[in-house]
Formats: sequence, C-alpha cells, structure tokens
Amino acid sequence: MSRDEIKWTLGLAVMLVLITSLPYFLGFANSDSAWEFSGFVFGVNDGNSYIAKMLSGAYGAWLFKTPYSSLDQRGVIAFLPYLLLGKLASGDALHLQLLSIFHLFRMLTIPLLVLATYQFVSLFIENSFWRRWATLLITCGGGLGWLLVLTGNASWQGDLPLEFYSPESFGFLAIYGLPHLVLARALLLFGLVNYLRASESAPRGWIAGVCFLALTLVQPLSVVTGFVVIGVHQLFLLIIFIHRRSMETWKAWFYAAVRSGVLAMPLVIYLGISFTQDPFLKKWTEQNRILSPHPGHYLLAYGMLLIPMITGIRNRLRIERASTLLPFSWIVALPFLAYAPHNLQRRLPEGIWVAIVLFAAFGFSQWKFDRKATKRWFIAVVTICGLLSSLILILGGIRLVLAPEVPVFRSAEEVEAFDMLAQIIEPGSVVLTSFETGNALPAYAPVRVVIGHGPESADLNLLEPQVESLYQGAVDEARMEEFLAAWNVDYVWFGPLEQALGAWNPGSNPAFELVLENGAYAAYRYLPDASVP
Repeated sequence: MSRDEIKWTLGLAVMLVLITSLPYFLGFANSDSAWEFSGFVFGVNDGNSYIAKMLSGAYGAWLFKTPYSSLDQRGVIAFLPYLLLGKLASGDALHLQLLSIFHLFRMLTIPLLVLATYQFVSLFIENSFWRRWATLLITCGGGLGWLLVLTGNASWQGDLPLEFYSPESFGFLAIYGLPHLVLARALLLFGLVNYLRASESAPRGWIAGVCFLALTLVQPLSVVTGFVVIGVHQLFLLIIFIHRRSMETWKAWFYAAVRSGVLAMPLVIYLGISFTQDPFLKKWTEQNRILSPHPGHYLLAYGMLLIPMITGIRNRLRIERASTLLPFSWIVALPFLAYAPHNLQRRLPEGIWVAIVLFAAFGFSQWKFDRKATKRWFIAVVTICGLLSSLILILGGIRLVLAPEVPVFRSAEEVEAFDMLAQIIEPGSVVLTSFETGNALPAYAPVRVVIGHGPESADLNLLEPQVESLYQGAVDEARMEEFLAAWNVDYVWFGPLEQALGAWNPGSNPAFELVLENGAYAAYRYLPDASVP
C-alpha cells in the first residue's frame, strides 16, 4: 500500500467512526433525570447481553456462563473479547464504564476492518480507484432493501431486507454496533489474504493459522465459513491441476490450507463437542434459530451488482485462476451456506458481500461507455443506491435517540434500583423478573435471571408463560414454591412491568422479605422456609 492509500484507508475509517458514533453521542447527551440511554440504537436485547457478558468478566469470569438462565452451567470458551474487556472496568459507575469500553472497542475495530478489506481487495485489483470503490461499498454499502422501506412494505415474505438485520450479509450493520463481528470479519479477511500468499511463503500459512485461531475465539461460525471457502477453493484447484498434470503446484496450495487450519482445528473441535454434548449448550443451540429468509431477499440484496459480478467473474477467470478462484468459491458456496440444514444458516454466508463487490468492480471497470462522463455518472448512481440503506439506519438511530422511550432508553428510577440491587446482592444470585426486565438487569447487576434473552434463556418457551402466570397470581402456593425451588430463585423483582402482568404481590407473603424499594421498584428475598400463616 502506498502512502496515499494508507491515508485514504485511515480517512474512510475515521469517517465511519464519526458517522456511526453520532447516534450514540446524541443518545448519551439526551439522557436526563428521567431517562438513561441504554447505549444501543438497534438490537438492544443483544446489546444488553454483551454488556452483561462484560460485567461477568469484570466480576472474574474467564469462561462464558450466560446470566440469562438459572440452570447450572459448566462454562465454555466463548465471547472471550467481552469477558476480557470487562476486566478493564472496576469501581463506581461500572455500567457506564462498560458501555464506554464497548464503544471504544467498536471504534478501534473499524480501522482494522477497513485495512483488512483494502488488503484483500488489493490482491485482485490493481487500479486504485476500483480498490477504493470496492472498499467503500463493502464497508458502507447495502442492497436495494431501501426500496421496500420507501414503498412502506419493509417486511416482505415475513422478513426485513437483509441489510437492516443481517450483519453477515453485508458489513455496515456490524460497524454500526457489533464490534465482535467487525473484528471477526477483519480476522477472516487477514486469514484469507495470508492463505492466498502461503503457497509461495510457508510463514504466511502460519500467520493465516493464527488469524483463524483468533477468529475462532471471537466468532466460531465465521471460521467455519472461512474453512468452507478454502475447502471449495482447494477442490477447484485440485480439478484444475489434475487436468494440467501439475500436482506439485497443487501440493503447495494444499500445504498452505493445512497450515492455515491446523492451529484453529483443536478449538473448533472442542466447541463442536461442547455445543452438541453439554446439556445446557445443547438447549441453547436448539432454540437459537437464525434462519435465512426467502431467496428473493438475497436477490434483492445483491441483484443490483448481479450483472457486473457475472461479467467480472467471466473476464477475471480468463486472466488468472488460482487466487481468483477463492472469491469465486465464496460465491459458489453462497446457496449451500445460506440454506445449509443448520439452525444458524443465515450466519454462515459471512462476508459474501466482499466477494460480490470484488467481482462487480472487475465487471464495472471493463464496461464500455460512449463517454467517460456517462460512466462516472453511472457508477455514482450505483454507489449512492448502495449507500442509501446505511443512511436510513443512521437516520433511524438518530430519530430513536431524540425521543426517549424503552428499550433504547430506560427509566432513570429503574436504573437506580438496578444499581441499588447490585450493591446488596450476592454476585450470581438468581432473580425472578419479567422477560423485559430480565434482559436489562444482568447488564447492570451481577445476577442471573430465569428468563431475559431469546437464545440464551434455556427452555424460554416453557418458562415465559409460567413466569407470567406466577405474576398474574394464577399459581397456588405449592406450585409457586415448587417453581421457585426448581429454578433456584433467590430474589423476586417487582417493578411496573411485573405489576402490569397481574395481581400477585410478593410483599403480601411472609416468604418474601423486602430488601429494596425505589419508587415503583422493589426487590424481595425469597425465604423458602417461611410460610403463609
């Protein structure tokens, strides 16, 4: 990379940091005596879970155990970045510290991703204009989902356009608020860059291996994508080199793949065994369903670049095959990854947008126009169309933070009650709450809840109606005691959300001791040996 290219890359990264940080700055600025900003403008439930993981790290955890279930857990090597980042916080205002660290993490990973993207693109594109265009669209762009938004039919075939909820399908959504996925994409691209260079330099293979090992610690599913892409690439190379009778060349590529994967493989195997054999992780896996949408959504997402992509594939494969076959392998693998018989199938086409834009840049660069000005205007229109969905996301975030309401904001009185509970409760205690309260509480206090997060709350479909029945007062004394004992409940939370569920009031039962009261919020310690007179 030349000095100008480095400057441009850093400039794009700084621009992305500033633009994506604006809604968050406004959110914190708009907090007042009545409302406190959650720190997130989309995916608030997942955002709270990331802060809860960081809080677990702050309280000494090295293995991941979700606070969104009261079941016993062995712990697993997962979400390591958040556990480690949590160890940087201590003392007062812990929640604010964790939010600040989270967003600092987000800001620092953005330049890493822009650099990784530019390096990957540069392996295939020599012209600096098209390198920059591809990097811009890969990191900032989206598809034509904004057309559905403008027509007022944002949900089509039961799903939103991919760019508005699927960070793996594009890239901007991760940059906007999912830093572990930003880091994962960067590590994936760095790993692939070094794999492609490893056939001529063995140390590059080991560097790729380190990248994939780190990727497994950050986002294990992304390393599966990387290995699938490399596997398809190896298959294409084997076919070509058998035809050419040049097996020695293929062996160099094969050894490059082995070096790239061998370091991460033990951890991949460990995680595979853990999530299929551990009783709690099996339950989590079974109910963590992230399925791909109707194929029409992928066509809407990527259709704008379909023709130039096909042109680019055809022309580029004529010129050079070995390395170019890797992004081609990525595209070939898309339907198999997106609709694999797996409950996390939508996660698997991670980074496919990189390969699509790469080949589209090849195609556009070779299109002929009568006038250069016409081509410039055409590319400008395509670029603007690709950026509109990201602009809608930013404007939507700004709109949300300018009008405080749950869940983007939480009542200041509730947050104060959470902080009070954190001071008096034993870390790891189980608190019974409504689902909505249970999602936020572990981000503020080192507690476990019975329900509070879709994938991580084991047996959620069974438990949520039971919790609601309890708060509704529809459960007799014996069944209530059985439920609380079965789910290891130590405390019961009683705030407006719980009161809205029904008539039950734990304060009227001597088995519950009031330990906290703050306006409309109260918490009770459950005393299983006490009984109603």
